[in-house]
Amino acid sequence: MATGSVKAVALITGDSIVRGSLHFIQEPNGATHVTGRITGLSPGLHGFHIHALGDTTNGCNSTGPHFNPLKKDHGAPSDKERHAGDLGNIIAGSDGVAEVSIKDLQIPLSGMHSILGRAVVVHADPDDLGKGGHELSKTTGNAGARVGCGIVGLKSSV
Repeated sequence: MATGSVKAVALITGDSIVRGSLHFIQEPNGATHVTGRITGLSPGLHGFHIHALGDTTNGCNSTGPHFNPLKKDHGAPSDKERHAGDLGNIIAGSDGVAEVSIKDLQIPLSGMHSILGRAVVVHADPDDLGKGGHELSKTTGNAGARVGCGIVGLKSSV
């Protein structure tokens, strides 16, 4: 591409009415900017992660664990100790719509730890960012069921 940036897209679907699309652009500084809109969510916070596998043969349940190439504990996007796929929470308004705009350095679209072919997953509950004291806090953020997901794929340049 002329700009030198890599672009990807993920179409989000869920078991119920959860739908959306997310666009990924890897910027020249290495950060990936994720933008988009997801509808059909319950109002409030929802855990938002990149999962290791791009397998949706069993819906969102077959996308594996959080993408974690450096074998760290779960945490907040701003934490040093976090999975690469830990993107925190998105917020759905009273209309069930979440407008997503996240920049992160640990989810590249190229290179050894690329997220291409992996899944982005929206969870039913808030991510406690590894600080909830629950037995699942250090692995999943205790974010609950997977209500929507999509595979991150290269975006057409046309």
